[in-house]
Amino acid sequence: MTHDTTAAAGPATPAPASSDPRPATPAPAPSDPRPGTPAPASSDPRPASGRLPLPALLALATAVFVTSLTETLPAGVLPGMSADLGVGEAAMGQSVTGYALGTALTAVPLAARTAGWRRKRLLLTSMAGFAAANTVTAVSSSYALTMGARFLAGVAAGVAWALLAGYARRIAPAHLQGRAVAVAMTGIPLALSLGVPAGTFLGDAVGWRAAFTAMTVIAVVLLGWIALAVPDLPGEPRGGRAPVARTLKTPGVLPVLAVTFTLVLAHTVLYTYVAAYLDHLGLAGSTGLVLLVFGAASLVGIWFTGRHIDRRLRALTLAGAILFAVAAAVFAVPAASAGLVLVAAALWGLGWGGAPTLLQTAVAEAGGDDADTAQTMLVSLWNAAMAAGGVAGGLLLDGLGAGALPWSVLLLLVPVVAVVTGARAHGFPAHGFPARG
Repeated sequence: MTHDTTAAAGPATPAPASSDPRPATPAPAPSDPRPGTPAPASSDPRPASGRLPLPALLALATAVFVTSLTETLPAGVLPGMSADLGVGEAAMGQSVTGYALGTALTAVPLAARTAGWRRKRLLLTSMAGFAAANTVTAVSSSYALTMGARFLAGVAAGVAWALLAGYARRIAPAHLQGRAVAVAMTGIPLALSLGVPAGTFLGDAVGWRAAFTAMTVIAVVLLGWIALAVPDLPGEPRGGRAPVARTLKTPGVLPVLAVTFTLVLAHTVLYTYVAAYLDHLGLAGSTGLVLLVFGAASLVGIWFTGRHIDRRLRALTLAGAILFAVAAAVFAVPAASAGLVLVAAALWGLGWGGAPTLLQTAVAEAGGDDADTAQTMLVSLWNAAMAAGGVAGGLLLDGLGAGALPWSVLLLLVPVVAVVTGARAHGFPAHGFPARG
């Protein structure tokens, strides 16, 4: 969903002020031995052709795919995991919570501790972490061990999300940075449109363990792809990270963070327990199809967002929240038919698809010189919201039944629309973001 601490760290050769809003990073003397010191200007990783470096960006998109699918896969195989590990579905839903807590609790401190690491080394380390965590999940017969592996996968996600969007921005030409982030973020809707339905099908046909084994295989292949196709980048210079308190005082940062937490909370409440909700409607066999429609619509949403984000960020954010609210209202219809549920899934996907790109871009622009810290905070809040959503959804499921899930989503989306509407000057400005020199 994603969230990146390197978004504001420009390459060693700064682009002209009129085209690149990021603060310029001066190149030090080549003899400077400090870890994380930016490389000389000749190491600028951006292609001289002015085109997007697609092999590298697609590798980053696959990394996003791995993080997103590892995060959401339990939603498609929840009944099988629950039965095999001997716990209820609400308890098994906390596997999403454990993953999110791993990210929320460690993203900020790990980003600070690894700020000086070379970016490729850090990305490879995080993907190796996913391979290890998914392997343990696939072979575990213990609920406690599975939850521990999910927490460790969340830690790896915190490392990955803290650098992926900024990595995409830094290896792309300045005038195509927004599109580069959109390409990298296609891993999210692909995970939802293809990954989760495929995992659900594999889980039904062979068993849920096979789905997590497949995730390990993808992560191992990706390690080689990253090593071959993704250019390396320096870490951050010492003392380059802004303090959290100062960043929170930057106009526009708080509204974006508030919208992020509430929107992700609403999404997680419904998505984590979508199988249970469909069972409540008498559509237990439709989970894979509903997730496929949702994911395909998310792809359309992120494509549209990538084309218009530079000029229409505020309008796109409002439209996405409203589409999600309409979808929740349709889901709330007591006797919704299969066709109506698919329509709701499509509206949900259209509204949600561009959210990671929109929110990352908004917080980076609002943060300005403190964009790296702002994006790390967004990563933590995003995953704190996922953890809260897993808990809240489980409590609603056990206490009020599955029928309460879409109504809770509707209630949460009201303040989202209100905050985006009110943040006209900063956060979600009506006339776009000012150029930064």
